[in-house]
Amino acid sequence: MTVRLHALVCLALVCLGLVLALGLPIAARAAGDTGLSTFVAATVADAGSSNREARSRATEAVPLDRMAPVERQIAEQAIRQTTLYRHLPRASITCDAALLDFVLTKPETLVEVWRVLGISMLALDPAGPARWRLSDGFGTVGTVRLLHHERNGRGGFYVFHGRGAYEGPLAPKQLTGSCLVVVRHSADPAAATGRPRQTVQIDAFLDVDGLGLEIVTRTLQPLIVHSAATNLHEISLFVSQFSAAAIRNPMAVARLTDRMTRIEPQDRRTLAALASGKTGGTHPAESHRPVEDDVQTELAARWMNTDQLDAVQRR
Repeated sequence: MTVRLHALVCLALVCLGLVLALGLPIAARAAGDTGLSTFVAATVADAGSSNREARSRATEAVPLDRMAPVERQIAEQAIRQTTLYRHLPRASITCDAALLDFVLTKPETLVEVWRVLGISMLALDPAGPARWRLSDGFGTVGTVRLLHHERNGRGGFYVFHGRGAYEGPLAPKQLTGSCLVVVRHSADPAAATGRPRQTVQIDAFLDVDGLGLEIVTRTLQPLIVHSAATNLHEISLFVSQFSAAAIRNPMAVARLTDRMTRIEPQDRRTLAALASGKTGGTHPAESHRPVEDDVQTELAARWMNTDQLDAVQRR
């Protein structure tokens, strides 16, 4: 089994949903094991909606009047030229709002956690303020930009724009295009565990260039739709598990983040502190914590097979 985590939210969350990063790479990996038809049948039943009403609501929610002129023009053009719109099903993440805000505005930190754990080939490298270069290792490359970011007492609102290309086994030629991804999150007051929980909603506006339009709309749309929902679910689950591990064992997670050599030291420390729900204070005594390998294995277990987990434990 290969990892299903991908930059959908970072899309994130990311989702950042860069062109066809919404679905093609994950589908390509799944196709290698079970075939495309089996993959589509096995994905989540609720894959969201593309209806006109949902699209209209999502368009109206984009705060164009509060965006800078250049960013507003990019967003307006993306909405106007949409090939495929998708309103993804809601996802629930058990973590503080501050942690979710951090990984949405600095998605490279979450991607680096995956790299250190060995569960993803995704690379998301800063290319300037609120800009990143993306490569997923399976044929998708491009750039991502955070056009707009708001946070208030109710939650957060983020508008990402991606531009890139996919070249791989699911398309006879290179596909290029762009994607506007709107991410919203708010506190879930009905959290039964007593821990803070965030509800995440994502709307994606995808525009595919030229001859790629027919390939996507007639052949690949079901894969993009279903795997986008699956990616959001998997990323949400990982963030919840990461936060739970940090609360239970902050020292081990802090040491894990120390290995994130591509990330600035201050951002590593901030990620570990926010994940544990603490911005200071003392760590629990060494004798009362699990060993670091247990935390690493726990975080990686869902996305690795037995041989891969054995290799992680031998590090």
